[in-house]
Amino acid sequence: MTETAGSSDALREAADTMRAVRDRCVWTQQIDHRALVPYLIEESAELIDAVEEGSRAELREELGDLLWQVLFHAEIASRDPDEPFDIDDVARGLTDKMVRRHPHVFGDAVATTPEEVLVHWNAAKAAEKNERTSVLDGVSERMPSLALAQKLIGKAAQVDLPPTPRALSEERSDETKPAEPRSEAELGDTLLELVATARENGWDAERALRERLRRLEGDIRATEAASRRDEIR
Repeated sequence: MTETAGSSDALREAADTMRAVRDRCVWTQQIDHRALVPYLIEESAELIDAVEEGSRAELREELGDLLWQVLFHAEIASRDPDEPFDIDDVARGLTDKMVRRHPHVFGDAVATTPEEVLVHWNAAKAAEKNERTSVLDGVSERMPSLALAQKLIGKAAQVDLPPTPRALSEERSDETKPAEPRSEAELGDTLLELVATARENGWDAERALRERLRRLEGDIRATEAASRRDEIR
């Protein structure tokens, strides 16, 4: 493993390389933050592939490609005429945030279980984001629908809203209930079967889930509003 100083020099060299490319490459010069988004999505997907089924060499390469996207965005931002910031500002902001969110590492707080770590993390995050009024604030609707569904069900639990899909399932008779997956592999089979059912019926599985998630978001916001009204009384 390289020493910290060497790693720092390598990161600085990468940032300097990005700056030179931005200065001298005519394609790079015409790219802005929005134009980079498709490349960010693509590189993120390729990194996921490397994590899940790639070699160590592929993982290292894809991490580098994703880092290049971060350096690219930071270099574009450094030239903004009104609110410039560079990769050093990004790094300092990240360090400050991680120190705040790990008081059991950098402060006097104690956490002996992953659950206790999460309590510290959420408390620090709540203090940082005190302008937020909903547990849904900061949740990106651009997440893939399945990932968004998992996120929203977790947010529903935070406001004591029953996980509606399970509640609906429990209302069905034993004959109509779907088989409960007993592993992640079986869950994958179930999801694939559901998509196949959608295709057979001419339904759009992605749209169906998105529309159901919009209803769940509405339920969460309604629950929060009712809670606020109760607090005022």
